[in-house]
Amino acid sequence: MGEVVNLRQARKQKARIEKERLAGENRALHGRSRAERQRDRLSADKAEKFVADHRREKLGDKDER
Repeated sequence: MGEVVNLRQARKQKARIEKERLAGENRALHGRSRAERQRDRLSADKAEKFVADHRREKLGDKDER
């Protein structure tokens, strides 16, 4: 015969395991050091400046025609 299982405890254990799995994924996605965040921020700023500098019309030029 099979083992007797308390369904309430099994459901809670399953929820705990799922919560821990989700926390692990979040740590992998968002757990970055300050230097990594700063490097990514500087890279994004540099790319934005590059695009802005190469626009044909500057943001304020539309009214000056």
